[in-house]
Amino acid sequence: MVDPADRGQPLRVVFFGTPHFAVPTLQRLVASRHSVCGVVTQPDRPRGRGQKVSDSPVKAVALEHGIPVFQPDRLRVPEVADAIAAWRPDLGVVAAYGKLVPEMLLHIPQHGMINVHASLLPKYRGAAPVHRAVINGEPETGVTIMRVVKALDAGGMFAKVTRAIGPDETSAVIERDLAALGARLLVTVVDQIAAGTAHEDPQDDGASTYASRLTKEEGLIDWRLRSIDIHNRVRGLYPWPHAYTSLDGSRLIVLKTHVQEASTDAEPGTIMDVSREALHVATGDRGQIAIEQVQPEGKRPMAIRDYLAGRPIRPGARFTGP
Repeated sequence: MVDPADRGQPLRVVFFGTPHFAVPTLQRLVASRHSVCGVVTQPDRPRGRGQKVSDSPVKAVALEHGIPVFQPDRLRVPEVADAIAAWRPDLGVVAAYGKLVPEMLLHIPQHGMINVHASLLPKYRGAAPVHRAVINGEPETGVTIMRVVKALDAGGMFAKVTRAIGPDETSAVIERDLAALGARLLVTVVDQIAAGTAHEDPQDDGASTYASRLTKEEGLIDWRLRSIDIHNRVRGLYPWPHAYTSLDGSRLIVLKTHVQEASTDAEPGTIMDVSREALHVATGDRGQIAIEQVQPEGKRPMAIRDYLAGRPIRPGARFTGP
């Protein structure tokens, strides 16, 4: 049993976060012995298919718990620093806020700011670490709790947790799990900071890689790639911006695939076989990939059998790419 006196005083935490990934961390902090004195989140924006303006996931949780919410358009203005300082935070916690936190804010809390970053740093610094890990076929990823410094994702590391990446898992599934793992680890680190027992390990800058922000243009499938690379891109770009291709001038989002143990001399992108379960397509390494789920432009996601019901396809047809 830990002596309460050894745990230090509960900390007042200012929380920076916006999307669903940040919600488990905020919820864990709210349930901890520490207090969330305020939440900084992105301004309300149109969301979903209807593009209705709605609260961010983090804002909704904050309001549910009666936590003050601040939604500045820009962080590099004196009014933001004044508002955060007025909350008298001991520590700042950042989880997928969506913008860099400027240096002028980092030193307002007595203990600085720490970040829940969804990679095993120093690998995959940047905006899209989970998606880049999946696209690159990494066998594992994880979460690092690190100090926020001026340089992007370059601060000292307090703790890490690892998670294997299954060969068919999408970025959405992995990110959901990492959000929960990171939330638990974050509260442990906050407890250590309060107790004065936290330890930081410096990153090896020479081993760092950068996970750039995703773009819609990256979704266009290049059938000249290896089967495994196309498969990794499909699952890595899910749920956004999605991998896509074109057939007879019509855009088709590709949602689910698997790599086949088959060889062919056909041109990449050629549909080799059509079954109720999949379209079997030639790839650049003389292999094949099976497309199991798609979304035609302007329609709902559907299994191949449903897609074929409205559009018969014969072997020999060819998807186009770049």
